[in-house]
Amino acid sequence: MPIKEIIRTKLMWVNVMELPKSQDRITHCLKTRGPQSVKILSKQLDMTTMGARQHLTDLESKGLVEQTQEERQTRGRPVHMWKLSKDGHARFPDSHSQTTIELIDVIRSSLGEESLNQLIDERSEKIEATYRAQLDATAPELQPQIERLAQLRSEEGYMAEVRLLPDGWMLIENHCPICSAATSCQQFCKSELEIFQRLFENKATVTRTDHLLAGARRCAYKITAHRA
Repeated sequence: MPIKEIIRTKLMWVNVMELPKSQDRITHCLKTRGPQSVKILSKQLDMTTMGARQHLTDLESKGLVEQTQEERQTRGRPVHMWKLSKDGHARFPDSHSQTTIELIDVIRSSLGEESLNQLIDERSEKIEATYRAQLDATAPELQPQIERLAQLRSEEGYMAEVRLLPDGWMLIENHCPICSAATSCQQFCKSELEIFQRLFENKATVTRTDHLLAGARRCAYKITAHRA
C-alpha cells in the first residue's frame, strides 16, 4: 500500500457497535475479570440473574459473548461460564492495527530488523521519560507510584489496574491497544517489561507473570519490593 494511503487509513475512526448500558457493563466485566457465571455477573453488576441471563443471551445473538465448558463444582450442578468472543474482544479496539502492521513491514523490509528494534527502543525511551516524570511527581512510596503507572497505562488504553498481594502488587493490563503490532514485532513486549523494570529498579523487582501473546487473556506483572 502506498505511504499516502497508509496515512489516510490511520486517520479513520474505528466503528464500534453501540450497546445498551447494561450490556456494555457486562462486556467490560468479562474483559477485565475473564469468564464469569450468570450468578457472579449479576452480583457484580447489581442486577437480577434473570436480567443478566437475558442480556447475555442477547449479546450471544450479536456474536459478542459465548459459553465456555461447564465448570465442575464441589457441590451441586455444573455451572456454565460466559466469556467474550473474538468479536467481543474486538469492541476494545487495537489502535489502527492494520496501518501499524503495514508500517512495521515497510520499516523491516527497507531498513532491517535491527533498525526496527532500534526505533522501538527509541520510542520506549520517550515513554519511559514521560512515566518517570509523572512518578517523580507522585508520593515516593512504591504503592502510589504503581497506582499512578496503572492510571497512565489506562489512559493509553491498557485498562490497567493494581491488585495488592501478600508479598507485593500485581499490575494487570486487561487490554492491549497495540496487540497486532506486538504480535508482528515482539520487541514491543520486551521493551514494555524493561520500562517497568527500570522505573522501579531501585525499589522493586518486576516480573511478567501473564503474557497475552503466550496464550493468557491479559498481561500482568508482579512487583515485589526490595527488602530493606
